[in-house]
Amino acid sequence: MSLVRFPESVVSCRNLVGGEWLSPTEAQSQDVRSPYTGAIIGQVPLTTASGVAQAVEAARIAAHDWGLTPLRERTQCLQAFRGLLERHLERLAHLAASESGKTVAEGRAGLLKGLEVCDFALSLQQMDSGAHLEVSRGVTCEYRREPLGVVAGITPFNFPAMVPLWLFPIAVTLGNAFILKPSEKVPLTACALGELMVAAGYPPGVFSIVHGAKATVDALVEHPDVKALAFVGSTPVARRLYVEGSRHGKRVLALGGAKNHLIVVPDADPDLTPQAVVDSFTGCAGQRCMAASVMLAVGNVQPLVEDIVKRAARLEPGPGMGALIDRGAVDRLETAIAKAKADGALLLLDGRGRRPSGELYANGHWLGPTVLDGVRPDMEAARLELFGPVLSIVRVTTLSAALAVENASPYGNAASIFTTNGAVAQTVVEGAKAGMVGVNVGVPVPREPFSFGGTGESKFGHGDITGPSSLDFWSHRKKVTRKWSARTDGSWMS
Repeated sequence: MSLVRFPESVVSCRNLVGGEWLSPTEAQSQDVRSPYTGAIIGQVPLTTASGVAQAVEAARIAAHDWGLTPLRERTQCLQAFRGLLERHLERLAHLAASESGKTVAEGRAGLLKGLEVCDFALSLQQMDSGAHLEVSRGVTCEYRREPLGVVAGITPFNFPAMVPLWLFPIAVTLGNAFILKPSEKVPLTACALGELMVAAGYPPGVFSIVHGAKATVDALVEHPDVKALAFVGSTPVARRLYVEGSRHGKRVLALGGAKNHLIVVPDADPDLTPQAVVDSFTGCAGQRCMAASVMLAVGNVQPLVEDIVKRAARLEPGPGMGALIDRGAVDRLETAIAKAKADGALLLLDGRGRRPSGELYANGHWLGPTVLDGVRPDMEAARLELFGPVLSIVRVTTLSAALAVENASPYGNAASIFTTNGAVAQTVVEGAKAGMVGVNVGVPVPREPFSFGGTGESKFGHGDITGPSSLDFWSHRKKVTRKWSARTDGSWMS
């Protein structure tokens, strides 16, 4: 029996422009291959600048009337979309898994997180009502939240549903027209979301999809009618897009990579900690910016290390852990493992060569859970984002030494402490540099309305990509001061 349901035939992806599905002219195409099998499951166009301009123009026209539509009416479309998303949850979970390598459960979890963001956006009609105050006798001030116009999101392969759903429900509810450029490695889920947006009754052009690679992204960055740009991906690309987008006068919020640290101390709960560590570094096959990649073992935690290795060894690629996105990812990780071993690390668990049984998965992109011990802080395995199911254990003698390693990382997405001591936990909460900190939580992703965002080279730009601070990214506040008649008893404002 297959681990995931694949599309019944090869899917030909098209752009969604002005409410219509169009094949962009002059665009080459490339194959979409399932990480599970290596087989072709789709084809995606690589949209040129002219195709991007066509989508932006349709969005620009739509943005005018949509921005004037009352907020309560805009939320009615989102409510319809949310219902459709829930109704099609299982189909979308399998589709996301088939093209990204996730397990179906992980695909489902990403969609459920997206539903939370929809709920947050739906709450804006009650929560974000502006402010009005009589600031002086006869003088009032207020602010009005207004959309930017055309905005865009560039999303990664590892969360084909969740990351787009971080962005467009909030952006369109605030009155913007949104253009989604999904990763060319995972376009199928994006198209399915687009179909649901059309079915939900959004006016043509309010939600658009343009497929493509770097040239497509560059066209969005350079187009003068795109006012804001959100990105999630690697740090080098995030930095480049932040610089280029800012140079073109856009608002840019670009989330990059990470090197997350789990600090484990001797009093850590022996029942909770090992499984939380395993779940953190193997979930989504380690292909997520919140995955644990370094465990800072403080003092004598050898029994916990042994339990972690045993639990990880029992995890079967396929049923228990998904595939890597492509052959290049497998080669890169296998090279990194070999280098760490050559540099002196001890290979406690070797996942190379492990894959599900059966010919169906013989050409898939697989790597089992891998644990490296005795990793020094200066090794590449401790410093670089490997982006796979590889845990590097760095041994330190004190909590201060652990925090020094965490603080020295240029990244700043996540850090967690595993302890039963409140004072130890508070020391890490206060001392960690990361923007998201967990206490006995291996993947400290905040739930809505608490926002998602790191520090350092994990984030370029202001604010966070979800939650209340995202509102100021996707809109601006217009301030209005009114006075209707002169007052003899007024203040300096009269």
